[in-house]
Amino acid sequence: MKRELLIFAALVLSLAPPSPAQKARWTIGMSQCNLGEPWRVQMNADIKKAAEGHPEITVVYKDAQNDNLRQVAHIEEFVRAGVNLILISPKEAAPLTRAVADAYDKGIPVIVLDRKVLGDRYTCFIGADNKKIGRAAGSWIAKFLGGKGNVVELKGLMTSIPGQDRNSGFREGIRTTRIQVLFEADMKWLEPNARKEMESALARFPKIDLVYGHNDPAAHGAYLAAKAAGRAGEMAFVGIDGLPQEGQMYVRQGILSACFEYPTGGREAIETALAILGGKTVPREITLPSRVYTKDNIDRGGEWLPE
Repeated sequence: MKRELLIFAALVLSLAPPSPAQKARWTIGMSQCNLGEPWRVQMNADIKKAAEGHPEITVVYKDAQNDNLRQVAHIEEFVRAGVNLILISPKEAAPLTRAVADAYDKGIPVIVLDRKVLGDRYTCFIGADNKKIGRAAGSWIAKFLGGKGNVVELKGLMTSIPGQDRNSGFREGIRTTRIQVLFEADMKWLEPNARKEMESALARFPKIDLVYGHNDPAAHGAYLAAKAAGRAGEMAFVGIDGLPQEGQMYVRQGILSACFEYPTGGREAIETALAILGGKTVPREITLPSRVYTKDNIDRGGEWLPE
């Protein structure tokens, strides 16, 4: 009889609702500008992995599908729902600035990831230094080409700050060289667009020494176009992102000569969110470190860019 009572008590306890301590205390809204880019899929995965170790938080994810208006609506929905904190990786700075500022002014902490908004009405920005990465890519390319050569630049979305910084930093890196950017195009971060633009470059220019892509899908798309044209062996390819199953893999395969890491900041986003929700003061800006991967250092985990 005693054994049956113990079994019954255990059953009752297993069916009982979770105690308040077990329930999530905070809800975080995460608005991702799109999930068409592998890097952004990885960011969400990194956020999810970091959040799994903290039962006190629940993260609600939304995909804006590369639509500014949809992303504005997501922020407004989060505000109406009374979330405790918002994470946002904006499609573009200007269209998202007001929605972020309105949420912030209503007392909801906002952490901006990867792409900044305008002004200073947000709690924290987390991202790597795109200008520094672009400059490092330019310097690496200048050394690789011996200070001269013909380069194709396949740009990210040029209405976004990362695209602008990866462009301006790169131009600084090659400024004192005889490198000529003979073709440039905005591929909007998407590999199919990059491949199409590279096909145009190949049709127009008989000598291309290197392709600089603002992300690894751009560099890979350019490689596929050059390979289809029988010209991939004539040129080198350099990208930015450095995901294990993209940029790093392409370096190992010999497709990319170099790729520069752009960390997603997913883990840091959750760590910072927990600090804010716990009443701690966090830095206004958190700059993530980056490294370069080449065939010479890939097995050592890459080489960190100097501070």
